[in-house]
Amino acid sequence: MRTFWQLVLANARDIGRDKMSLFWFLLFPVIFILLFGFIFSNEGTSTYDVGIVCDSGNPLGEGLLEGAKSVPVFRTHTGDRESELQALKKGERSLVVEVPSPSFAALMGGGEPLEVRVYYNETKPTARQVLVPVVEQILDEAERRMTGRPRILQVVAQPVESADLRMVDFILPGILAMALMQLGLFGAMRAVSLREQKVLKSLGATPLRRGLLLVSEVVVRITMALIQTVLIVVIGYTVFRVKILGSWPALLGAVLLGALTFVSMGYMIAAFPKTEEAGVGFVQIVQFPMMFLSGIFFPIEIMPSFLRPVVRAMPLSYLGDLLRQIMVAAPPEYSPATDVGVLVAWAVVSFIVAARFWRWE
Repeated sequence: MRTFWQLVLANARDIGRDKMSLFWFLLFPVIFILLFGFIFSNEGTSTYDVGIVCDSGNPLGEGLLEGAKSVPVFRTHTGDRESELQALKKGERSLVVEVPSPSFAALMGGGEPLEVRVYYNETKPTARQVLVPVVEQILDEAERRMTGRPRILQVVAQPVESADLRMVDFILPGILAMALMQLGLFGAMRAVSLREQKVLKSLGATPLRRGLLLVSEVVVRITMALIQTVLIVVIGYTVFRVKILGSWPALLGAVLLGALTFVSMGYMIAAFPKTEEAGVGFVQIVQFPMMFLSGIFFPIEIMPSFLRPVVRAMPLSYLGDLLRQIMVAAPPEYSPATDVGVLVAWAVVSFIVAARFWRWE
């Protein structure tokens, strides 16, 4: 055991002298969480400027104005048609609604339907997809009040989330998952470098078992994974007030499982390339799709349906989901048993493939 711990200490010192490794494994996740955290921790709500064009005393226009003022994200403006449309072209309005004065026949429910023109900028899809339906609902309510039509349906919004999640709450577990992935995948490239330099071959001529060297490296990677976790959790709490809502033993277990899974994947990839340069290329082919398609930075629901099977095949999807459930009590994408089962399966399969195709020389 003394030899083993000396190997662990030697590996840790070697990594400590490698400034690039320290940057990518420790400083890079910190920069990432600070960057994304400051971008997504803004609690302010988007507001939309809505211009309303209507004559004084127009009951439908007044009803629309009253309804629009009750929408928290609307800032209402009134004016003539030309000035409001000019403001829309300048980007000072998100939407302009022109409400004509209804005729007596229209108020009585007869004659042709009254045309209410809604102007919006076609280059801003939010206006057409979100704001126009809101205006339609407000007009429908104003019409109902004018005609005295009774309401027979009422929507009661009932949130079911166990926690009020901010975007930074969603991002932080994803960054931890990404850091564990990069630690496991890129960390294994050191073994390729040692093989390329024939260090592993030379060790075969010594009493030291070469497998012990790899095990000591895994121990160092696991230790770095724990350091990464502490750094990310501390920064998340002190800077962005992200509280850990789940149990700490569960978080520790998820981090260890994630680290072992990606360390196994890293050594599986490291079994095939002959040079470190080729190995880094292999890793980048694997890690880039996982980083952007596994749902660690944005919800999987917004992805096209044809990408969903790819997302479900990626282990990072399950690690991010598991960490998000434990750390911030986010609604699950998969059950915890599914997350753990898939990660264990990836770890076991990667280990078997790595052991089958590993080359010391």
